[in-house]
Amino acid sequence: MSESTFPEKLVDKFGRHVDYIRLSVTDRCDFRCVYCMTEDMTFIPRREILSLEELCQIASAFTELGVKKIRLTGGEPLVRTDVMTLIQKLGALPGLQELLLTTNGSQLTTYAEPLKKAGVNRINISIDSLQADRFQRISRVGKLDKVLAGIDAAVAQGFDRIRLNSVVMKGYNEDEVLALTDYALDRHVDIAFIEEMPLGEASDHAREDTTCSNAWVRAQIEKKYQLVDSPARTAGPSRYSQVAGYRSRIGFISPVTHNFCEDCNRVRITVEGRLLLCLGNEHSVDLRAILRDGSKDMDDLKRALVAAMEIKPERHHFYDKDHAQPVRLMNMTGG
Repeated sequence: MSESTFPEKLVDKFGRHVDYIRLSVTDRCDFRCVYCMTEDMTFIPRREILSLEELCQIASAFTELGVKKIRLTGGEPLVRTDVMTLIQKLGALPGLQELLLTTNGSQLTTYAEPLKKAGVNRINISIDSLQADRFQRISRVGKLDKVLAGIDAAVAQGFDRIRLNSVVMKGYNEDEVLALTDYALDRHVDIAFIEEMPLGEASDHAREDTTCSNAWVRAQIEKKYQLVDSPARTAGPSRYSQVAGYRSRIGFISPVTHNFCEDCNRVRITVEGRLLLCLGNEHSVDLRAILRDGSKDMDDLKRALVAAMEIKPERHHFYDKDHAQPVRLMNMTGG
């Protein structure tokens, strides 16, 4: 495949157009959330993670192949040293329409303004409780006041959209669904409720005992608010409802009770350079090996991305006992 024959867009064997990548910049985080990490984590040695330059190379290759949206994930992206250097370069990539960020919010009082100036369009901020002691129990080490201040700092910058992400878990925070909804509506931001994903083995609980279905979550919200299903779609798996009388939308991400794979348009790049073709499967390509091979160039990288579309699986199989489940934790996957 010569440069002139590279396709204008990436299409998998099921006809799905991949125009969105989630690029993990670190597996490290200043929190240790119970659904994402174990209490005693072993992180990837620094020599094995992609440099900022390598991450930028991958992003450039994808945008040259028609990717329009990049979301930076982790771990916590904003704890990566000099991450703003990367973000500024990504914000200037030709053809990129949206630069997005998922964060725990703890660093936003420092970074909200430079992120906006660098071209970040939308931010997702994780918040699973509005009670300080409970927030600390879920995050193990996080401080609620820092996250709330970070949310306020982001709102003040006027990003195109801000969305709060809440993982609802039985025995942890299921009684806060309405309080979290109220908080989002009061600040005119969106909120998405996420079913706990069975990625890796949690050290604090059995996931099948804590997972709350989004059908149950929606029923709690509808005790107070009228929800109208919205045709609006983002690049991700959220199914949105509009709250009557409010600008805010309520999103539901339901990987356990609703398989949303039929229109999957995204792939992930882990911080050690694995191109992960599906959140719930292990199909992957080692991009780091190409980047660090002196005999390879940008065309080789792009050829690998095109070829990888042939191994993107049709769907995940969470909780299907006939299929092997991923053993990697969420911080290793990229949010």
